[in-house]
Amino acid sequence: MTIAQKLQELGITLPPVATPAAAYVPFVRTGNLVFLSGHIARRDGKPWVGQLGRDIDTAQGQAAARAVAIDLMGTLQAAVGNLEKVTRIVKVMSLVNSTPDFTEQHLVTNGASELLGEVFGPKGVHARSAFGVAQIPMGACVEIELIAEVG
Repeated sequence: MTIAQKLQELGITLPPVATPAAAYVPFVRTGNLVFLSGHIARRDGKPWVGQLGRDIDTAQGQAAARAVAIDLMGTLQAAVGNLEKVTRIVKVMSLVNSTPDFTEQHLVTNGASELLGEVFGPKGVHARSAFGVAQIPMGACVEIELIAEVG
């Protein structure tokens, strides 16, 4: 099954690349690596605002991280032209807007990691970091960046 077929089976339509909110570009390719800038969680086209441990629970955070992964795949497709060119999702770094006592950032980030694994199969298994932070731009609950290798 191709990646496009897998996305269709999952009912996922990849969005166009979002316009950067500050002085950066959505992606940079150097050699066989593509670095995607951080993407914030969005719901209904607007920042998915909230703080884990205060007004968003872990399951909602996972849904937000999954939404970020969909946006990241849209940007990755724009960067390489076709997701079939991706040979490996190398690294994911996740920032979770959370209270000081919230300790499930790793579980929130699973929302993105599990989707990438489902879409890319063994090529989607990646190294990862998940951090709790005091705030994310625009009050978003999750921000994720990604590094991919392409053929």
